[in-house]
Amino acid sequence: MDRNPHHTSHQAALRAFTLSAAICALAGCALMAPPHETPALPVPAHFAMPAPDEGNPAATTGWRDYFTDQRLQTLIAQALANNRDLRVTALRVQEARAAYGIQRADLLPTLGAQAGMDRSRVPGDLNLTRQPLLGSQYQVGLGLASWEIDFWGRVRSLNDAALQNYLATDAARRAVTLGLIAQVAQSELALRELEERLLLAHQAIASRKESLRIFQRRVEVGSASRLNLTQVQTLLSQAQALGAQLIQARAQQANALALLVGVPVDPAPDARLDAVHLPPLRAGLPSDLLVQRPDIMAAEHQLKAAQAQIGAARAAFFPRVALTGSLGTASAELGGLFDSGSQAWTFSPSISLPLFNGGRLRNNLNLTEVRRNIAVANYEKTVQGAFRDVSDALVARQALARQLAIAQDARTAQSERARLSQLRYDHGAAAFLEVLDAQRDLLVADQQVVQLRRALLSSQVSLYAALGGGALAEPPDATNAASATAAPTATRPAP
Repeated sequence: MDRNPHHTSHQAALRAFTLSAAICALAGCALMAPPHETPALPVPAHFAMPAPDEGNPAATTGWRDYFTDQRLQTLIAQALANNRDLRVTALRVQEARAAYGIQRADLLPTLGAQAGMDRSRVPGDLNLTRQPLLGSQYQVGLGLASWEIDFWGRVRSLNDAALQNYLATDAARRAVTLGLIAQVAQSELALRELEERLLLAHQAIASRKESLRIFQRRVEVGSASRLNLTQVQTLLSQAQALGAQLIQARAQQANALALLVGVPVDPAPDARLDAVHLPPLRAGLPSDLLVQRPDIMAAEHQLKAAQAQIGAARAAFFPRVALTGSLGTASAELGGLFDSGSQAWTFSPSISLPLFNGGRLRNNLNLTEVRRNIAVANYEKTVQGAFRDVSDALVARQALARQLAIAQDARTAQSERARLSQLRYDHGAAAFLEVLDAQRDLLVADQQVVQLRRALLSSQVSLYAALGGGALAEPPDATNAASATAAPTATRPAP
């Protein structure tokens, strides 16, 4: 017979918790999720349009290094700080991080302090003494809630899925950030285009008003016909109509830019397209997009999450082992809680094995496998979309550069034609209709040159975004106020 009950109970408790720790250590580290394999690229190995070799890779070029125009930098910085869509996206990252933290907590046991008192009265007719009995019990201790021993990796698979969902959300935030930068740049370029076109229209209106004044005077003195006067009026009306259209378009474009930036935008009529200089970029290979494009990274994390869910669904077919226990002291008197021999403990392992569930587990596994296949298709679609974005930007850049050169030559020719037509009319060698056509075509040529210059710059912005601009070298100031609260890169906890 053991002479020291306290020592015996203490050893038993130690053996119980040592056994539980040993079981935890022996829990298998092998997961039942299928190994991750990146799907084969569903695109050609090279871009159809020859990619330039000069310049820096877009992914390592920060947006401040690419957009060097001061006003454009200010607008992008304001958008990164105030855009509501980006703010919501950053909050989604925090939401996913919190969900991951909740799921990760299942890997560890839940311990809690507990204290209680029970006081009871037993009537006399329910005991042998035939006298009412009063009893009390006090207890204090630590309790271990039901903790699943993850033999088959179910909990770890769910943890991996939550981690990958969190990483996918963070990659999606970076994709939204890049898209916002490109949208602000495109919107500002469109606004500058409209400003320049409106300036040309105002110049044409002023010139034609002067021409109308001159012809009115000529009609009064009989040196010009009223037909010529109506032709000049028509030319002025056309320029005024164009000016009115451009004023409307400029106001709407300014509103669109203000919505992106998140704050009112100050007008800058002196900002011109010529002030925007975008450095050349090296396109590289389609395979480079896998580590450059945030949207592709997000799709791959979603694929990994779907594969982890398969592991959890497979592990659900096997028994679950859970531990519940407590260690503390108990006594019938409050003052005896910490006396010798008052130690109390419980240790309750349990095993549950699914036998019949109406096909729930099998259908759950089928569901996770289908979702994995959907994630594969979405990943491949994202890669194909990225390939198309780069290809379109490369084609547009080369084609628009050629079109702009042609348009500039045509504008030079139209300007000379307008000058010669005016001279011919002044010397009586041509009708005024020839002057009318030449001036109308010159205004169109001026407008087209500005439009093509903006389109060429827009194609360069599109190429920067398509190549994952700044994804691998995002400077600190590229993080907006909302995304600054987003979680840092998470690390996978050790099993």
